[in-house]
Amino acid sequence: MRILAIDFGKKRSGIAVTDTSGIIAQPLTCVDTAQLMEFLSDYVKKEEVRTIVIGYPRQPNGEDSDSMRYIRPFVGRLKKAIPDVEVEYFDERYTTKIAFQSMLDAGLGKKKRDNKNGIVDKVSASLILQDYLEQKRI
Repeated sequence: MRILAIDFGKKRSGIAVTDTSGIIAQPLTCVDTAQLMEFLSDYVKKEEVRTIVIGYPRQPNGEDSDSMRYIRPFVGRLKKAIPDVEVEYFDERYTTKIAFQSMLDAGLGKKKRDNKNGIVDKVSASLILQDYLEQKRI
């Protein structure tokens, strides 16, 4: 069964998923946040998903980021729409910065790093998922 992670954004959200054995995280796609619930509902109908991990944005001092005012209502609707799948929050502090830096380190040009195609969001979701998997293995 797969584990899916979401880097939730006001405009668009990055999505990452594990392989069927739930071991390896990989970027999946980026969708407009307005279509996110529909995408997730369709995805869990096609694939067996055990858990959906939502990035939990916090400020450096540990307090909730302003984004939580959008994320909490979404998670409430998600739990009602897909009740058979566990939904968990996972700390996502600095994942966007790490994702951007890793793309720089990989030598991606400025045009490819442009987040209009959602690449930073997908990589961020993948980082959230990888961190989640590593914490669960400890």
